[in-house]
Amino acid sequence: MGSSRKFWLGMVLGAVAGGALSLFDRSTRMSVKEDLRKVSGSVSYIAKHPDEFVNDVRETVAKVTTTVEQVTEDVAFIAEKVEEIRDVPPQLTELVHDTKETFMKMGEDGKSNLMQ
Repeated sequence: MGSSRKFWLGMVLGAVAGGALSLFDRSTRMSVKEDLRKVSGSVSYIAKHPDEFVNDVRETVAKVTTTVEQVTEDVAFIAEKVEEIRDVPPQLTELVHDTKETFMKMGEDGKSNLMQ
């Protein structure tokens, strides 16, 4: 367990060191500063208006749920149609075979009528 702990500590320290080194670049520092300003403003707004945030999250979850349900229904419909299409070739083959037999019988009946 001690080795695992050292590993994770090393990972965190490496990440902190990498982040600190990247801040030597002025444009990176300015970008990070702007991002922190935006995030802090959002967090502050959420802290002051938690009900609004919860409602927004609920609306988003409801939209995602509705979309997932619709996609599920669409996939089921498409799968059903694919199964129907798979059944068509055997039915079509049977229809063509029956039609051929009917024409052959009609032809035989016509020959026998001509001979009489």
